[in-house]
Formats: sequence, C-alpha cells, structure tokens
Amino acid sequence: MSDSANAAAALRLSSVDCLRGLTVAAMLLVNNAGDWSHVWPWLEHASWHGCNPADLIFPLFLFVAGVSLSLALEPQLERGRAPDALSRGVLVRAARVFALGLLLHVAAALLVPDRDLRLPGVLQRIGVCIAVAGPVLLYLKPRAQWILFGALLTAYALLLAWAGTTVERNPGLAVDSAVLGRFAYSYDAATGRAFDPEGIVSTLGAIATTLLGLRAGHWLRGGRLDALLSAGLAGLTAGAALHWPQPINKSLWTPAFVLWTGGIACLALLVMHRLADRRGVWLPGGALGRNAMLAYAGSWLMVCVLAATGTDRWLFSHAFAAWLTPLAGAEAASAAWAAAVVAIWWLVAIVLDRRRWYWKI
Repeated sequence: MSDSANAAAALRLSSVDCLRGLTVAAMLLVNNAGDWSHVWPWLEHASWHGCNPADLIFPLFLFVAGVSLSLALEPQLERGRAPDALSRGVLVRAARVFALGLLLHVAAALLVPDRDLRLPGVLQRIGVCIAVAGPVLLYLKPRAQWILFGALLTAYALLLAWAGTTVERNPGLAVDSAVLGRFAYSYDAATGRAFDPEGIVSTLGAIATTLLGLRAGHWLRGGRLDALLSAGLAGLTAGAALHWPQPINKSLWTPAFVLWTGGIACLALLVMHRLADRRGVWLPGGALGRNAMLAYAGSWLMVCVLAATGTDRWLFSHAFAAWLTPLAGAEAASAAWAAAVVAIWWLVAIVLDRRRWYWKI
C-alpha cells in the first residue's frame, strides 16, 4: 500500500490507531512499576485463573494486529496484488518483529542485574501470530478462516482437558520444560521445570485471538458494525460459559480467555469506531498508536539502561517515593513511576507524529 493510501486509511479509521495506542500505554503502565512489592491489584495480572484488567492488554494488542492486517492486505488483494508477494512481505515483517523482541531480551540480559536471557516474549509472540494470520487471510476464504478458528479452539480445548490447566500440570509446563528450559520466564534448575506465559503451547490461543482480529477488520471495512456487536456479545457469553469447565487463564491463553477477551475487544473497537470514525470525536492514543513499536522498544531500552546504571532506583526513591509515599502510599508512588514512563514515550510519539515520522519494521 502506498504512503498516501496508508495515510487515508489511518484517517478513516483513526479508531484503530487510538485503540492500539491506548493498549500500548496500558502495557507500559503495567510493565514498569516503580516498586514491584507495591502494585495496585488492578495493575497486576491474575495469579493464575481469572482475568484482571491488566490481562486484557496483550489480547487487545494481538486483536488490533489482526485488524491492521485485514485493513492493509484486503485492499491490495482487491486491487489484484498476488497473494504470494503479499505473503512474503508479511513473513519478512513478522521475522523483523520477532528478531526485535529477541534483541530487546538480549539487551535486558546484558544490562539488567540478575536478569537471565529469555527467548519468548511479547514481540516474539506477535511475530509468530502475524506470520500465521497473514497467510490465513491471503489464502483462505472467510468461511475457511472461521473453520480454522473453531478447529484451533476445539483442538486446544481438548489438549488442555487431557493435559490439565493447573499450575502443576498443564501442556505449557511440559513443552516449555522440554524445549525452552532455562530460557523460559520461570525455571527451576533443581527440577528442570520451566514455564513461560508467552510460551509455545499457549501461542495456539494467541493465534486464535489474532484470527478474530482479521474478521473484525473485515467487518470494519465493510461497515458491518452489527457483526462486531454480535461477535462481542457472543464472545463474552461463550467465554463466561466456558469458564466453568475450563477457566479463563491468560498464562495458558485458554479458549475461554480467547472468547472473553475477544468479545471485549470487538465491543471496544465498535465503540471507538462509532466515536472517532463516524462522529469525529477526538480520542487519545492516536499518535502513540502510529508509533507503537517505537514506544514499546524505546521504553524497554530506556528502562534497561536506567537499571544498568542504578539510576532507576535513585530517581524513584528521590523523585517519587520520598514525597508521594507519605501522601498517598507506596502503591501510588510505584504507579506514578510507571505513569512517568508512559508520559515520556507518549510525548515522544506526539512530537514525531507532528513531524510525520513513523518507525516501521
């Protein structure tokens, strides 16, 4: 798609940029607590089963990734572009996103004290999901995409029913222990048990979330807001119903989690589309959404450098905790530090947006 076409699409569908930007802002807020011993509950992920507000962030981002793929690829298909050429472009971009995620984790391992190298991660999972969802959109008709979505959730649900969904027994634990080992998020050297919330098996659920985003993007292009509403309500209902036999769980990205968060994502996109694109209401987050990858990677490296030099502890202690803790509590000071990280990169994004400078990988 040409730059002018991209600009026109962004203008027509600023709701997508805003939703992406707000999601990135929430991600930075949750990932950058000033004091991890003092975090408000709503800024923490559920310990295992359940869905806290923080657990909605990553599925929203993957959902928007699917929407963006649809908005970018479908017009090119309609103009006669060959699927093979478009698929190569998608796979190259997915590989770049994956590689960037690995580089950020290498930087963290080198710079942050007591930080081990971790192979999976947010960007790595996004790269894998893009690599799968892009060709699905290019080569499969809508009905086949729905069949794949249903088959993926069904097969994964059966796997979880057989292998378990507890902390001590689940398919992710078994596979991550065998494949990732000490390169997983958590690793017990004594037992060899490893688990990663962005691990191998749970990526099946994440792919399903991205596929749902593909269909939502298609509905958005066609003005099918009724379909977005129906999918949102159906997702919430199905996710709540499935929670009883197989709980909503982000770490495992269970089918119930896919449907529950997918329903919320559809409704959020519907509301923002009506406000921003249909009524012209200004919504925050557009600038950050147009430079989402820069904000995520830049904030990550900034935090790593601050940790490597010890500057983060000094700044937090003197500029936040010293005066804010007596006034509002340790949790408020911790959240204020995270909010400052968000504010810095939001400001950077606004400045770059005004100059029409966007970092694409």
